[in-house]
Formats: sequence, structure tokens, C-alpha cells
Amino acid sequence: MPGPFITLPPDATPISDVDEEIFLLYTGLNRVRTKLTGPDGYRGLGHVDSRKDVLTINLGSLSEDATEMSKDQRSRISPKQKRPKEKKSIEIEIEIAQDKTALRSRRGDTGSVVWRASVEFCRAVLHQYFFPSGSVVFDYSRLSECNCLELGAGTGLLGIALSPLFRAYTATDIAALLPLIRKNMTLNPRPKYGAVGSQCVNLTVEELDWLTLASLPPGPTRIRYCPSPRVGASSMPNKDDIWDLILAVDCIYHPSLLRPLVDTIEALSTPGRTWAFVVVELRQEDVIREFLNLWLTLEGWVITRMEGLLDENYAVWAGHRIPPVPTM
Repeated sequence: MPGPFITLPPDATPISDVDEEIFLLYTGLNRVRTKLTGPDGYRGLGHVDSRKDVLTINLGSLSEDATEMSKDQRSRISPKQKRPKEKKSIEIEIEIAQDKTALRSRRGDTGSVVWRASVEFCRAVLHQYFFPSGSVVFDYSRLSECNCLELGAGTGLLGIALSPLFRAYTATDIAALLPLIRKNMTLNPRPKYGAVGSQCVNLTVEELDWLTLASLPPGPTRIRYCPSPRVGASSMPNKDDIWDLILAVDCIYHPSLLRPLVDTIEALSTPGRTWAFVVVELRQEDVIREFLNLWLTLEGWVITRMEGLLDENYAVWAGHRIPPVPTM
């Protein structure tokens, strides 16, 4: 069992008042000038560019100042000269195929294109991984021992970029989107970074429909439907293994799916072990308010906003379940 792998902000306090949380989020959003990041010059709903069949997602250049120089550069500097700082950078590009037809023709399908929240979250996490500073969200040495399950994986971008940082990573979505995730896995060689060896396949894809899970009664049928962590494409799931992190990035959009989403987070979580990490672009205020109200009504959950990881256009929450107090 890995130790604590999420670092809460030092001044963070658990959310107790949803109305206050919503007020603070949207007050901050209204203070900043919305960046014109869309391909048409507008921010829009949040997709990167739904007009293209294939996107090249540039997660770099990730960079920081460094003093290291090549041997040839060092030889040209006299002992009395001050060595100039260099810019240390890492380039990461990922090719992602999109299904433009499904976005427009399949009712309720939003996962067939890339959304900005996923790109921004990837950039932030990888920048902290390669260039850790005093305030990092994850303890990456412990993260490499963790099992991560992603809800609403869509195109599979997060799994391709972040799975090397985990022991096991399972990308889930409805059955109709699984071929797209697998296609994008084949388009991209496994990244060379991370604690898991480059030859080890720790990214798997499984169906997980929140509506189906929510309709199943607690018991063996529901347990069998829930994915379990596995490492390696041919490995068998281990029901004694547990999800350490449930990741949901930009999954809060349709009111009818909020209760099934919250029920799914609850069903896959183990008290005292599992953390849920939720990222959302701030769009419909009433939808985000309803989601938080539903999440906070679950027994034993402590939810904290993670400020500073992304800008004011997004909200990031980390929640964990406290084990029940044993009765005497």
C-alpha cells in the first residue's frame, strides 16, 4: 500500500458550503480576462479543435532554468567567467485521432474529441514531474506505486501521457469510445519517462458506463462489473487490488449524468485508501453546484480545492473517504 501521494495546499480547508465554493470560483473567473484559446478566436465549450481528424498535442516545451552545459560549451568558458544559465526543456508530442462524425451524430457523445481541460491538466502534472518545485500536487515517488482509474477517458490522451507515472492505469469510457482510445494508443509509442520500464505495458482500456453501474444493486454483480487494476496487457484483474486514484477530467457537463458519476466514484472508492481527483472547466454554474452538492452528501467524504495547479478557468478538487469509526 503506497503512502500519501497527494499534497494538499498548506492553507487548504475542506469544502463545507457549496454556495460559498461556487461564489469564490466564479468571482475568480470573472476577475480574469478569458483567453481567446479556441481555433476560431473564442473559448467556446472547451474542445481544442473539433474540425480536425487528427490533432498533434504539444505538451511541451516543458522547461526550467538549469546550469548544466555541454562539455564543449564548458571548455569555451574561462575560470573567471560567470557561467550563464541555460534553459532546460523537454519536448512531448502526442498524436490524437478524433471522431468528428460521432461528436455531431451520436447523441450525448462528447468524448470523441480532445478537450482543453485534459491538455492543461497533462501539462501541469508533467511540468511538476520533470521540474518539481516547493509546491507539487503529487508525490511522484509514491505515485509510481499507485493504481489509477480514469473515468470518461474519451480519446485516451490522459492515459497515454500520464500512465507511465503510475503502477497501473486503466482508461474507461462507454463501449462506443473504446476503439478510439485503443487506436490512439497504437498511434503513440510508450513514453520513456516514468518509473515503470518503457517495455512494460501498464495502460489498459475497459468499458465502464456510469448509468449501467448505477443501475446495478450493491453486491456480486456490481463488483464483477467494476474494473480492477492490472499491469500488463495479458494480466488478470486482481480483486484484492484497490484503486488509489480515481481521475475525472471534464466529466461534469450533463445534469442527467451527475448522479451516476457520483455513484461511480463512490462505488470504486475504498475508505482510507482511494482519492478522487476531479477537474472541470467552469461553464454552467448550476451544473457544477449540483455535482458538488451530490458529492458532499456522500457519507465520509472530505473534499478540498487544489488551487494553483490550473488557472481560474478551471476548478480542481481532491476528495477522499474517511474510514468509518468502529462502534464499541
